[in-house]
Amino acid sequence: MSKLLKTGLLAAGFAALLGTTAMAATKTLVYCSEGSPENFTPALNTTGTSLDAARPVYNQLVEFAPGTTDLRPGLAEKWDVSKDGTEIVFHLRKGVKFHSWKGFKPTRDFNADDVLFSFNRQWKDDNAYHKVSGGSYDYFNDMDMPGLLKSIEKVDDYTVKMTLTKPNAPFMANLGMDFATIHSAEYADFLQKAGTPEKFDQEPVGTGPFQFVAYQKDAVIRYKAFPQYWNGKVKLDQLVYAITPDAAARYAKLQKNECQVMVGPNPSDLKSMEANKDIKVLTNEGLNDMYFSFNTEKPPLDKKEVRLALAKAINLKAILSDVYEGSGKPSTTLIPSFMLGYNDKIPEYGYDPEASKKLLADAGVKTPIDIDLWYMPVYRPYNPNGKRMGELMQADLAKIGVNAKLVTYEWGDYRKRLQNGEASLPQMGWTGDNGDPDNFFFLFACDIEKKKPVSQNYPRWCNKDHQERLEKARASFDKAERTKLYQEMLQIAHDEVPYLNIAHTVVYTPVRKNVEGFKPSPLGRFEFFDTDLKK
Repeated sequence: MSKLLKTGLLAAGFAALLGTTAMAATKTLVYCSEGSPENFTPALNTTGTSLDAARPVYNQLVEFAPGTTDLRPGLAEKWDVSKDGTEIVFHLRKGVKFHSWKGFKPTRDFNADDVLFSFNRQWKDDNAYHKVSGGSYDYFNDMDMPGLLKSIEKVDDYTVKMTLTKPNAPFMANLGMDFATIHSAEYADFLQKAGTPEKFDQEPVGTGPFQFVAYQKDAVIRYKAFPQYWNGKVKLDQLVYAITPDAAARYAKLQKNECQVMVGPNPSDLKSMEANKDIKVLTNEGLNDMYFSFNTEKPPLDKKEVRLALAKAINLKAILSDVYEGSGKPSTTLIPSFMLGYNDKIPEYGYDPEASKKLLADAGVKTPIDIDLWYMPVYRPYNPNGKRMGELMQADLAKIGVNAKLVTYEWGDYRKRLQNGEASLPQMGWTGDNGDPDNFFFLFACDIEKKKPVSQNYPRWCNKDHQERLEKARASFDKAERTKLYQEMLQIAHDEVPYLNIAHTVVYTPVRKNVEGFKPSPLGRFEFFDTDLKK
């Protein structure tokens, strides 16, 4: 078979897999996503790419109403909280069905056993699934859930009681996050008896509005509507994720109606999109931050003066102009201005290469020096072009005698290496998961006694004053007190320079004109529960 014919057949097969949506009799929505998921178990992941891929299949006890940060009942139809905030009793929905999958047919509805299994897998070393697929539960551990949870008890089949060791203001919002997804304990047992427990994380079974159908790495994920969904069958019949890493390629597919929703447009394409009569561009204020970490464990970055020198060497205005093209706003703090605890008194470091050179000299650093600068390999809502941003930073640092070598890896590998502390100057960013400031500040949490940063603390920064305020804010339900503590934490971070804030962004989501009911999420989620396609 000729190479040309083989390529043509592969392309035709992929088109058939996507289903040429415009002509299909069923309602099939194709979403042009940016990358392949690491797996389909949210508790194992921290990237939006992987969490978005799992979300159609699952539910949590409490959930965020689409397009908002407002909590609403999920698999728990109601809950009671004790006066001191340390006991929460969840009353579970009855009659909730699980999906079937390749030989697995559930024999019972969702109940308390599934809640206990889902949390105990992450919490208890003796859980049969605790070490399956690597057993790394970053969200669960980074938010100190092991220290916060005293017990999770099954009161009866449809009642679960969680007891905390201390009050925690963001706890309920945290339970709306993806790591708190509820899985089928019966499915886990089925796979364990079959000797294939690793399939649990690659072939997902949940209670969500869509059933998993198939996944082809770097190509496509397919789902179908679950007719027995507890909240009523969704309006779409099929949902397809067309994995398309390049933003220009995603836009080309959107123009041809090969996909109806896309993530991450190039800023330079926005005017063209807005002029296209078949496309509408949805916008929302991003609950996010793009930042540049200084690994404080790697000399000379262990010196505050050196970190400040590098911060002052970066021309942030040029980055905002060149990379964001109007979609980004200057960022002086970790959290955007509309969040609780924002501190408007934090100044910019300022672009001043001469001051940078003097700071380096005063710190005893003889230039030139070599250093690695890691750039993100994928689009993120807070970073439309990691490589271009890296190139601009590289050029700026060269002006002060710092030779930055550009480094990147596949997205999953990139993150793991950052967590291992390999990078000196890595790009990273964050989109808030629940609307609470704690969800940003926990990124820089640290066990002070052990001098052990949480896994997503990429600067490897441990600061006693910062950590004490973080813990006080978590324990307080007083808005004014929390505001004051967060403002003080922002000042501490500014003074110690563990990271350089770069931008907060407006998030643009282009969709075809016939898409109805899709709501951009301030939490950066892509959810299609309420989405419909007009004919």
